[in-house]
Amino acid sequence: MEVGILFFLFLLVASTEASEEVILQPDQPSLQVSVSDTADLTCCYKYSVKLTVAWNLCVMISHNHSYVIRVNTSERVEITEITSKMDVHCMSLKLKNIMVTDTGLYLCAINQTAGTKDTFLYTPGTYLQVFKPMSKTLNISEQAKNSIITAEGVLLLLCVLLPGTLLLCKSKGLDELEKRKGKEENIYEGLNLDDCNSTYHQIQRSQVQGPYQDVVTTVGEDIQLEKP
Repeated sequence: MEVGILFFLFLLVASTEASEEVILQPDQPSLQVSVSDTADLTCCYKYSVKLTVAWNLCVMISHNHSYVIRVNTSERVEITEITSKMDVHCMSLKLKNIMVTDTGLYLCAINQTAGTKDTFLYTPGTYLQVFKPMSKTLNISEQAKNSIITAEGVLLLLCVLLPGTLLLCKSKGLDELEKRKGKEENIYEGLNLDDCNSTYHQIQRSQVQGPYQDVVTTVGEDIQLEKP
């Protein structure tokens, strides 16, 4: 009886392990790193026990052709295992002194042992893109850039204000000139040209004859006095 119970429990455990599947955790889709920097990549899976994991590099030659190489530990490569809670196991890949040739798709090959045959489960992977930073044409500090931007703003403000101020002053001078011209025209509006001519002749005659006449010299002449 006890042997039958033990055999039943063994079959139950075996069926449970056979039905368990490896659950892949999401990977970082892409990573951009400049030359000579360090890249940190991680792949994770959820399983009751720890499995054998290897990092592979998939390099695209053309649209339809690619090759896969195994990434091994070296002076520039550091591979470590990280185990977290809830049966989630992670594998970390650290690449130091990145070069342009390190560009490619990095993915993990998880070895699932099923009897005498090994089966591999591949993670989606992370595409590593290595770029060269652009060299500065002018090596200017941030403080100098801010000063240049401030000076440009002041010059732009002056270029806007000065022409506007000159136009305002010019328009103000034209308005005053028009007002002055209008006043001068109003001075001569009530004058009559005939009255001006008679007044002018009277002034000329009074200057020639003088305001007074000598009584002696005027003897025998008819004296005509003006009526008041």
